[in-house]
Amino acid sequence: MNHQETAQEIIKAVGGTNNINSVYHCITRLRFELKDNDKVDNGTLKKLDKVMGTNISGDQFQVIIGNDVPKVFDAMVKEHPALQQSPEKKETKSDNKKNVILKIFETIAGVFAPMLPAITAAGMLKGLLALFVSLGWMSAGTDTYRILSAIGDGVFHYLPLLIAVSAARKFGSNPFVAIALGTALMYPDMSTLLSSGESVAFIGIPVTAVSYASSVIPILLAVWLMSYVEKWVDRVIPAALKLLLVPLITLLVMVPVTLIAIGPLGTFVGNGLSGGINWLLNEGGLIAGIVLGGAMALIIMTGMHYALVPIILSNIATLGFDKFLPLTYISNMGQAGATLGVFFRAKDKKLKTVALSTSFTALMGVTEPAMYGVNMKYKKPFAAAMIGSAVGGGFALAFGAKAYVLAGNGGLPGLPSLIGQTFWYSLIGMILAFVVGAIMSTVFGIKEEEGDAEALAQFSPGASSTPAAAPSNEAAAVNVDDMGAPTPTSDAVAVAPMTGKAIPLKEVNDPTFGDELMGKGVAFVPSVGELVSPVTGTVMNVFKTKHAIVVRSDNGMELLIHVGINTVKLRGQYFESHVAAGTRVQAGDKLLSFELNQIAKEYDITTAMVVTNTADYKDIQPVNLGEITMGQEVLKAQI
Repeated sequence: MNHQETAQEIIKAVGGTNNINSVYHCITRLRFELKDNDKVDNGTLKKLDKVMGTNISGDQFQVIIGNDVPKVFDAMVKEHPALQQSPEKKETKSDNKKNVILKIFETIAGVFAPMLPAITAAGMLKGLLALFVSLGWMSAGTDTYRILSAIGDGVFHYLPLLIAVSAARKFGSNPFVAIALGTALMYPDMSTLLSSGESVAFIGIPVTAVSYASSVIPILLAVWLMSYVEKWVDRVIPAALKLLLVPLITLLVMVPVTLIAIGPLGTFVGNGLSGGINWLLNEGGLIAGIVLGGAMALIIMTGMHYALVPIILSNIATLGFDKFLPLTYISNMGQAGATLGVFFRAKDKKLKTVALSTSFTALMGVTEPAMYGVNMKYKKPFAAAMIGSAVGGGFALAFGAKAYVLAGNGGLPGLPSLIGQTFWYSLIGMILAFVVGAIMSTVFGIKEEEGDAEALAQFSPGASSTPAAAPSNEAAAVNVDDMGAPTPTSDAVAVAPMTGKAIPLKEVNDPTFGDELMGKGVAFVPSVGELVSPVTGTVMNVFKTKHAIVVRSDNGMELLIHVGINTVKLRGQYFESHVAAGTRVQAGDKLLSFELNQIAKEYDITTAMVVTNTADYKDIQPVNLGEITMGQEVLKAQI
C-alpha cells in the first residue's frame, strides 16, 4: 500500500473528511481534531501496514505512523487541502466541555508542532557546530562557521516570526498580518529604542523596555488577541474597504497594545513560569529527577510536554541551556532498554524480532513502536521503562545535566544537543535508564499469552486506565480467543438473546456494526433488561465493562453480543454479568442483566449480535425481524 492509499484509508477510518476539523503531524504521529471520536474505526486503522497504533490526548485523536508520517500527511492534504484548516474555524461539539488547562496544552501543541522541523533542524546544526569546534575540526572565527551559525541562530533570533505564522493559523487570523506585527516588534530601530535605557512612551503612555528577539510568550499572546481584534474589525468594516482597513486598523491597535501591555505581561508570565520550573529542576535535584524521569513517558503520551516547549526555548535563548530536555532522552532510553528485556525473555521468535527492532528504533529516538507495540502491550515492560527512566533522571538532575540546543531527536542522533560541560552526566543518565530498564524488564518477564489477547483491548475505551488508552469505536476491541477455535462443520442457528424488536444490522447507528465491519448478524431494540445465550456452547469473553460478551457455539459459530452503543463509557455501571469466560451455557441461559431504563437515558440501547467468523460461512441471514421473544430462532448461518 503506497502513501496515497494509506492516507485515504486513514481518512475513511477516522470517519471521513466530514468528521475531520483539522490535522497536522509531529515527528511520528498524525494529530486529528475530530468532530466525534466515536466514529473512528480503530480496528481498521490498526490493520493498515503503516499504522503502528493510535492514541488519545484530550480530544485529539492520534494515529502513530513513525518515520513515514510526513509522506502520509502530504498525501492526505494534497488530496484534501481543507484538512489543514484551523480547528477554530469549525465547530466541535466538545469544545465547551474541554478543561481549560487541557485547552491551553492543546493550543500550545497546535502552535509549536508545525514549527518543529525548522526549530529542530536549526538546533541540530548548532549542536553539530559545537561538536566540530570542541573537536578542533572547525574554528569559530571562520566565514564558514559564521554562515553555518547564522542558519542555526537565525531561526531562534527570529523565533517570534515563526510563532506568529503558526499561531495565526491556529487562531484563525491572517498570518501575513501576524508577521507584520512581529516585524514591527523586532524592527532594528524599535530594538534600539527599547534598549536605549531612556524612557519610551506612545502618545504619552509609558512603554516598558522588552527585548522581543528569541521571545515566545509575548508574540503568542499578541497574535491570540489580534485574532479577536481582526475579526471584530472585519465585521464592522464595509466589504469594499476590508482589504485596506482591516489589516491597517488591526496593526494600529495591536502593535501599541503589545508594546504597552502584552509584551511586558508576556515577559513576566514567561519569566515566572520558566523561573518556577527551573527552580524545581535546580533545587529538586535527585528527587525531581526521579519523579520527572519516571513520569516522563506519561507526560509525553498525554502531550503535556508541548506546554513546556516555550519554556525550553526561552531557557536556551536566555540561559544558554535547559535541564528538562535531558529527561526526554533518558525516558527514551528507558523504553529502549525495557523492550530489549522483552527480547531476552520472549520465547516467540516473531516477538523477539519485533522487540529487538523496536528497541533499536527507540535508541534512535522514535519510541512509539517500542512503547505502544511492545511495552504497553505487555504492561510490565512499561513499568520497567519508567523505573529505568527514574533512575537515570535522578542521576542526571543530581549532577545538573543540561541540554544546550533543541535538536528535535531524543535518541542517539540528537546527542549533539547535549554537548557541553554536563555532557557526561547526561550520557551516564541515559545509559543507566537503558540498563536498568533492560534488567527490570528481564526480571519482571512477560506473559506472552496475554499479548495478543490484550493488544486490541489495550487501546479501546475503558480498557485501560493509562493515558494512552485511546477511545475508539469500542467494537474494534473484540477479543475472541482463537486458540483451538474449531472450523464450523455444519449450518448453525442462533436464537434471540433478548425480548424486544429485531431489526436489520444495517440500521444500527454505528458504522462498525451497521457496515458489517465486525461481521454479519442482526440487531435488537430490547424491551427487557436481560440477555441470554443465543446458542449452546462456551462463553469465550466477558468484557470488563460487562456491556458485551462473546459466545462460541459447539458447532463453531462465534457470536459477539454488544448491548447499546458507546455503553463502554458506563464502565460496568447498570450491568451485571452472570457468567465468566470458560462457562458452559445452554441456549437460553442468562448471561447478563442490565438496567434498561437507566442506560436508555444516556445511550442508544440498540444491541448488535454479529457472527465474528462470518468468513467461515457461505451465507448468514436473519430469519425473524420485528417483535421477538428471547428463545425464538433469529439467525441462520450456512456452510
